Amino acid sequence: MNPRLRVDLARLIASQICVHACMTGFRMAAPLMALREGYSALAVGVLLALFAVSPAVLALPAGRFADRHGLRHPVRVAVVTASVGALLAVAWPAFWVLCISATACGAASGIAMIALQRHVGRLAHDATELRQVFSWMAVGPSISNFLGPLLAGLLIDFAGFRWAYLLLALLPWLAWHWVRLTQELPREERPADAGRRSSWDLLRQPDFRRLMALNWMLSSCWDVHTFLVPVIGHERGLSATAIGAILGGFALAATAIRLLMPWIASRLRESAVIASAMAATALLFGLYPFAHTAWTMAGLSVLLGFALGSVQPMIMSMLHQMTPPHRHGEALGLRAMAINGSSVAMPLLFGSAGAAVGVAFVFWAVGAVVGSASPMAWRLRPVAAQPPERSRF
Repeated sequence: MNPRLRVDLARLIASQICVHACMTGFRMAAPLMALREGYSALAVGVLLALFAVSPAVLALPAGRFADRHGLRHPVRVAVVTASVGALLAVAWPAFWVLCISATACGAASGIAMIALQRHVGRLAHDATELRQVFSWMAVGPSISNFLGPLLAGLLIDFAGFRWAYLLLALLPWLAWHWVRLTQELPREERPADAGRRSSWDLLRQPDFRRLMALNWMLSSCWDVHTFLVPVIGHERGLSATAIGAILGGFALAATAIRLLMPWIASRLRESAVIASAMAATALLFGLYPFAHTAWTMAGLSVLLGFALGSVQPMIMSMLHQMTPPHRHGEALGLRAMAINGSSVAMPLLFGSAGAAVGVAFVFWAVGAVVGSASPMAWRLRPVAAQPPERSRF
């Protein structure tokens, strides 16, 4: 990876962290404020759902927008949207305003993420660089998931909610500062015979369709773990601190594997990593119901973090290799729509299934589905061995 690529990649990761930290900080602060104002758990659930609903709805339009306008214009729209959304909560900290702010911050994070991921994919010259840059990019959300809530919590305790919202409103402008320093790449021209196609046409390619299905399954596994570990921990009589430590170990392991992957990218094959992660996830989900102590659950959680944390860079690398360059944004939009839609719907499904047949059955059923689908990952192949050569600057 040459020095110029490293500099641009660092700027884009910093931009991603700033926009995403605005959303994650608000996602922690707004429900807390609603609870302190006496709103019900149902109202707080609706508020939290809005953070995922808006990026799911806007994912495809955001992808097409990025394909037409590149990096800066979509990020500028995201920055303004997130900042205005947070400032509304500063001016009128009422519940209905918090709902508007949640929708705005969620949408902004989704728009910026698609534009940044599309640009990063175009910076890479070959499949190895694709795996490297997306491994580094995958670290960004882990940092912002820690940074946003921490900053918001500190300001809430020392200065109040409005000062926390004000800080969150300023964070996206740091993202715009970094993006302005990044050179825009030439627009990918559409082939003369491309015409106007539906985004769903991408799913007619069998390998792309398989990749999206596998991506959805693995994203659902992440949701299963996050949602059901507190439930099974409560059944085992574990303390809140122990349950938090188990989930924290998962997050740290997912971050650690992403930090390691850029150094070993040249030795990895995407389909092998995805298939191995699916087989490991199936095994670990099968063992979870038999874990009765905090230490056993923590060990399983860390191993699962290593498995699931390795997947995203591989999926992003294959997605960019399978998709025509002028449709990368649309492909990323389809992926984002599936992930955010899963984050809204799956907890409801898992909760209902857990109440009806038990948490252990949910772990085993999801593990069985993922394990049986792992051979499909072995058969994945990019359309071309490497993305087409292009000039970076």
